[in-house]
Amino acid sequence: MKSILPILATGVVLMGCARDPNRIGVTNPNHPGPAAGRALGAGAGVVAGNVAGGVVGFGEGAASGAAAPFNNTRRVVRTWRTEKTADGRTIQVPVDTVVDEYGRPVGGAPKPSASK
Repeated sequence: MKSILPILATGVVLMGCARDPNRIGVTNPNHPGPAAGRALGAGAGVVAGNVAGGVVGFGEGAASGAAAPFNNTRRVVRTWRTEKTADGRTIQVPVDTVVDEYGRPVGGAPKPSASK
C-alpha cells in the first residue's frame, strides 16, 4: 500500500499541471526533448491519417468502379424540329434523344425525317 501512494500522488500532481488552457502539456515545448517528441508525434499522426484516408479512398474508388457498369440512369434531351404538314401548316415536332452522362447520343444520332 505504501508503494502505490507515491505513484498516485505523482499522477494527481502531473494531471493538475495541465489545467491551464494556454499550456499544451506538462512539458516545456522549448526544450529539445519535448519539441522532438511533439514533432515525431505529429508526423506519426499525419502518416496514420493519410494511410487511413488512402484506404478509405481506395475503398470508395473500388466501389464506384464496380458500380459503374450497373448505372442505368437514362437522360433524355428533347429538341424540336420544324415540319411542314401536307396541308401547308408549319408545326413543331418533338425529337427525344437518349444521351449518356457526357451528353453524347446513345445508339447513334436520330434519323432525319423525310419532310417536304
